[in-house]
Amino acid sequence: MTITAETGPDARAAAPLGRLLAAEVRWVFRRPRTLVTLGLFALIPVLIAVGVVVADRDGGGGLIGAVAGNGLVLPIAALTVALALLLPLAVAMAAADAIAGEAANGTLRGLLLAPVSRLRLVGVKAFGVLVVAAAAALAIAVVGVLAGMIVVGSADGGMVTLSGTTLGLGAGLARVALVTVWVVGQLAAVGAVALAVSSLTEHPLVVLASVLGGLIAFGVLSAIPALDWLQPWLLTSGWSAGADALRYPITLDAMGSSTLRALCYAAIGVGFTLWRMQRRDA
Repeated sequence: MTITAETGPDARAAAPLGRLLAAEVRWVFRRPRTLVTLGLFALIPVLIAVGVVVADRDGGGGLIGAVAGNGLVLPIAALTVALALLLPLAVAMAAADAIAGEAANGTLRGLLLAPVSRLRLVGVKAFGVLVVAAAAALAIAVVGVLAGMIVVGSADGGMVTLSGTTLGLGAGLARVALVTVWVVGQLAAVGAVALAVSSLTEHPLVVLASVLGGLIAFGVLSAIPALDWLQPWLLTSGWSAGADALRYPITLDAMGSSTLRALCYAAIGVGFTLWRMQRRDA
């Protein structure tokens, strides 16, 4: 066979990026566990709403207590609760399937031999993990808004902040959107780290155990007063900052610092994954 420009080595970068991304998204949402996971996440705000109403609108103190009679707080409370463990679990599962799962099923070899550069391959896999993170956060946020407005009710159609100020519907939804985007950023960092671990093994369970074990260890370290100097380096530091969106005026210092930290983790994770995949044998 004659080697032409279409069949030579340069053809590895010729595959349309849009087609690759669309194929990865279809593959992600064809997994039954992805759909089941999204369904379970959509139940979280519903269960919180029902719990608050059944408890005679006495949710106690803290963020959950602020949901009572204040439905737009519900999606922010649900996102904060799920960010502690459940959302990172879903993202870690997606990252484990992205590389380690493909290797376990024997399909990674075909991907590495396909006419696609390894840079694009890593980018496509990272995009698939990001889609799962965004879909999970949106499922909680959208259902949380609906459940909050319908089941819990809202204060004059708006949101009462933790500072006692009442915001309009548009301002309240804007704060929900802000927290949702911030949560997706934190999950992107978890997904990048999980992809890095996934590139080192052929066993998805190893990825799950490593990532969740690391997050639990971070949580333990952050709870030890003598190790306060570690706080700026721990990914989980500031994961409760979503509640700052419920204050007036809004304070973004904690959310900003946690976003910067997440970007650093994401850059390191994706960079390591790319380095590893460039040297991985087919």
